[in-house]
Amino acid sequence: MATETRTTTDLGGVTIETVAAGAVGGFLGSILFGLLMQFVIPAPILEMAIPAMYGIEGPALATGWAIHQFHGVALGLAYVAIVQAGPLREPARRVGGAVALGVGYGVVTTAVLAVLVMPVWLSTLGFPGAPPFPNLAIPGTLMSLLGHIVYAVPVAVAYALVARE
Repeated sequence: MATETRTTTDLGGVTIETVAAGAVGGFLGSILFGLLMQFVIPAPILEMAIPAMYGIEGPALATGWAIHQFHGVALGLAYVAIVQAGPLREPARRVGGAVALGVGYGVVTTAVLAVLVMPVWLSTLGFPGAPPFPNLAIPGTLMSLLGHIVYAVPVAVAYALVARE
């Protein structure tokens, strides 16, 4: 007679549903942000800068979109890990708290990624259109902030809708 042993690992309440919510929210949010980048923000970010981060010379709009969507999903998963890991877990489960956390996540991702990481990454690769370090150009950084908030709110709300009790 065969016996089956099932082991479980406590992942701090992370479930396949919350992971999927982070991924789907990240995908949808990055579509919204991508549309802002393509049609509102004047610099050719999607077709030139994002592909250049991976050594791809542009214009390469489809490649830029694909990379941008990948980034969106990865950052959506990071959001799930962050809110599950500590004191943000409970506010993240309520839609009102999620909207506030989404705005905060948009601010943080702008400060870390757009202001600090992207200028260094692109400069290191020799991209001629690399922004200065730190990237505090106005209105570009404000538009990036708006885009990251537009991205992050759907991530946070998707998580809240799935994680609420």
